[in-house]
Amino acid sequence: MSWESSATYYKIINQYTNTLLGSQNNAKSIMVTVNFDEIEKLQHADKWEEATQILIKACKSLQNGGADFIVICTNTMHKLLPKISPHVEVPFLHIAQATAKEIKKDGNSKVLLMGTKFTMQEDFYKKILIENGIKVEIPNTQDMELIHKVIYKELCLGSIKESSKKAFMQIISKAKDIDGVILGCTEIGMLIAQNDVDVKVYDTTVVHAKEAVRMAVLS
Repeated sequence: MSWESSATYYKIINQYTNTLLGSQNNAKSIMVTVNFDEIEKLQHADKWEEATQILIKACKSLQNGGADFIVICTNTMHKLLPKISPHVEVPFLHIAQATAKEIKKDGNSKVLLMGTKFTMQEDFYKKILIENGIKVEIPNTQDMELIHKVIYKELCLGSIKESSKKAFMQIISKAKDIDGVILGCTEIGMLIAQNDVDVKVYDTTVVHAKEAVRMAVLS
């Protein structure tokens, strides 16, 4: 939900639209950007209801602007989607559903999930993968703390450190018998790419953005 990953979403959506349609085509889109500092403080203060109200307001703005569907450009805040969606009439493209679809398309069945502690520890995200027949492994407690810290203290601020990249690669290498790794925070793709590891990388920013384009253009 930081502007860093929002910028990546915007670029991918427009580039992929042009790939599919050619010529001078780009995506017709509406973007509402919230203040991530406010969101981050509410998350860590466990004030999810207040965060929900901010997102409901943002989603209503998108709906009122004529959006056909909504893409919430963050994994963690999908935790609130069951409370948001009753207040909005247009559909949502769920990031975990899009990711599960991509994993199944590849014929893979066991993945490591990396993201914020909220995403890794709670069930709102994992249950969608499990319901799609995908086994989910999460890092140990110490590694989860490191991942969470790097996301909020570095990546959301646009800080890319080689030491953090090596730490993430080491965490991935410790996972046994996995087919792939889900970069389950939309900023992790700033740090880890496919050529960094031996297993399939599912960058949720790329997966979600491209599925949004396909939904808009091909459906």
